[in-house]
Amino acid sequence: MSLEQFLEWVSPGSPEETLARQVDFDRLPTHVAIIMDGNGRWAANRRLPRVEGHRAGIDAVRDAVEASARLGIGVLTLYAFSVENWKRPRSEVSTLMTLLKRYLRLELDTLLRNDIRFKVIGRPDELPPDVREELTRAEARTSGNAGMQFNIALNYGGRAEIVDAARRLIEAGVPAAEVDEKRLADFLYTAGQPDPDLLIRTSGEMRVSNFLLWQIAYAEIWVTDTLWPDFRCRHLLEGIVAYQKRDRRYGGIEPPRQAIGAK
Repeated sequence: MSLEQFLEWVSPGSPEETLARQVDFDRLPTHVAIIMDGNGRWAANRRLPRVEGHRAGIDAVRDAVEASARLGIGVLTLYAFSVENWKRPRSEVSTLMTLLKRYLRLELDTLLRNDIRFKVIGRPDELPPDVREELTRAEARTSGNAGMQFNIALNYGGRAEIVDAARRLIEAGVPAAEVDEKRLADFLYTAGQPDPDLLIRTSGEMRVSNFLLWQIAYAEIWVTDTLWPDFRCRHLLEGIVAYQKRDRRYGGIEPPRQAIGAK
């Protein structure tokens, strides 16, 4: 998408317009991954039950997905539920699963209209049957779409993913001598997708929380104090603007600068 097309979607004179004009649409991150954090604190700040923070977070998911697709991001991955989240109170986990089903039912038409492909990464087989049914339906309905790839990480853990990839390598009979980084990457949940260029974390926390540990080896990390339910298009644009100002060297060193006047 071009700047002109994106500006048709945002309000004239808005912060989104100002930020969009700072974005180089020829250097967008191919893959953006987001750790959605702060739902509980958002609710606590308003003296509401934690589950209200999760409900409010659905609006942020909706905005992030549509804004990313309209910008022209190739892949968006959202961290929705980790393997550790099962330790939370049963009522909270139940609410999260209910909200997930509701989101898929209400937003499926939006995904189809915006040509977005939906995929689950993690261990979905361990999710409740009714949730798996909704996930499978959404994946099947959007499988023919050719636009943005939208991954949702459910029952996901970065270490678990690497373990699962190693097991698949063994099951496939790959000789140890042939195992290298490229071969192992072919067995990750995100096989065939580019690694994230930009990792965004909300709520100001400075940790990666077992998210895409293999894939974010060289990702640029941008942290915002904004709690997830308040995250909107302008925050995504802020992250992209910050990302485009960085010098990505992938572990290399900056070439020495020639002295002024040197031949």
